[in-house]
Amino acid sequence: MKLIIAVVQDQDSNRLSKALVDHNFRATKLATTGGFLKSGNTTFMIGTEDVRVDRALQIIKDNCKSRDQLVAPVSPMGGNADSFVPYPVEVEVGGATVFVLPIEQYMHF
Repeated sequence: MKLIIAVVQDQDSNRLSKALVDHNFRATKLATTGGFLKSGNTTFMIGTEDVRVDRALQIIKDNCKSRDQLVAPVSPMGGNADSFVPYPVEVEVGGATVFVLPIEQYMHF
C-alpha cells in the first residue's frame, strides 16, 4: 500500500476530485494554505495499492496544470528595502507537489 499526498492549487481541486472518483480512487481533501504566496490550496490524501500508484499519479498530472499569475508583493517590514519590487510580478503557480509514502497498514471501517 502507498499513501499519495498531493498538494494542488484550489483552481484544480474540483477537477482532480472528480477525476479521482471517476477512476475509483478514494481520497480525503484538506483545505490548506501555501507558504510562499499565502494562497489557498488543497491537499489530497489517497490510499491505494502499489500497482495503482502510477495511474493515480497520471490522473494528478493530467488535472493539475501550472499557470502564470500576477502577484502583488508584500512590502518589507523593517528589513532591507533594496530588493523590494513595488509592482506586481508574474510567477508560475499550480501544478502539483506529490509525495508517495509506503504504508504499513491500511484499514477502512
